[in-house]
Amino acid sequence: MKRRKFIKNASLGTLGIGFLTGMYTWQVEPFWLEFVKKDMHIPNLPKHLIGKTLMQISDMHVGTKFDFQYIIDSFKKAQLLKPDFVVYTGDYTTYENEEQISQLKTVLKHVVKGKVATFGILGNHDYGHNWEHQEVSDTITETLNKVGINVLRNSQSAVEGLNFIGFDDFWGVNFHPEKAMEQFDGSQANIVLCHNPDVCDLDVWKGYNSWILSGHTHGGQLKPPFLPSPFLPVKNKRYSTGEIDLYDGRTLYINRALGCILQARFNVRPEITVFKLARA
Repeated sequence: MKRRKFIKNASLGTLGIGFLTGMYTWQVEPFWLEFVKKDMHIPNLPKHLIGKTLMQISDMHVGTKFDFQYIIDSFKKAQLLKPDFVVYTGDYTTYENEEQISQLKTVLKHVVKGKVATFGILGNHDYGHNWEHQEVSDTITETLNKVGINVLRNSQSAVEGLNFIGFDDFWGVNFHPEKAMEQFDGSQANIVLCHNPDVCDLDVWKGYNSWILSGHTHGGQLKPPFLPSPFLPVKNKRYSTGEIDLYDGRTLYINRALGCILQARFNVRPEITVFKLARA
C-alpha cells in the first residue's frame, strides 16, 4: 500500500511540475522582456560618438499566432531609454496574408527610433511563403520606410561618421552581399546588419573587422538547462545567441528576438539589446 501511495504521489507531482512548466513556457517567459546592455568597441569610431547608444530590435514576428500588443508595450519601454541609434534586424511579421501588413502598421504607430538614425534590414519571413515573394518584401520595406526606418537592402549608409552596411536576407530572393560590400572601406567605423548569422561563414567579407548584428535564431527559443538548444535554424550550431568572437577581427552578436513565431519560450527570454559605443 505504501509503495502504491508513493507511486501515486510521485505521478501527481510530476504532472503538477509539467503543468506549471507548460504554463510558464506559454504565458510567462514569452513576455518577460530583458534589456541586455553591452559595450561595443568599434574600430575608427569618431570621438563624438563615444558613449552614444545603439539599440538592436530583432524578430518582432507580428502576426496572428502571438499577441502583438506585447510588442507595442515593449516599444513603449524601449522609447524611455532614448537611444541615439536604433537598428532592426529582420522578421517584422510572421507573414500569412495581407492581414499581417495591417497588423504591422498598427505596431509601427509606436515605432522606436534613434535620435540620430534608424536603420533596418529584412529577414526570411519578410519574403512571405517559402521566402520567395519579392512583392511581400517590397510592401514591408515601404511600410518601414514610411515610419522612418531606413531599410538597407544590400546597401550602405553613413551617419555622423558611423557606416551601416545592410545585407538582405540569406534565404530570400534578393541576397547579394557583394553589392553591400562593394564600397566597403575598412578605414571607416562600420557595423553590418545581417539577419542570418550563417552568412558569417561565407566568403563575402573582404577583410571586414568590426561588428555584425544578427537575429534569426531566437536563441533556440526552447533550451534545456545546461544543454544546447535542439531548435537552432542555422547550419553552424555555434551561432546560437549573444556575443561570439569570430577570431578574425569580426565580432558577431545574435539577438534572442523580441517576438515569437509560436508563443513558447523556455530558458531563452526575449531581448532588446542596448550597446554603448566605444572606440576599439
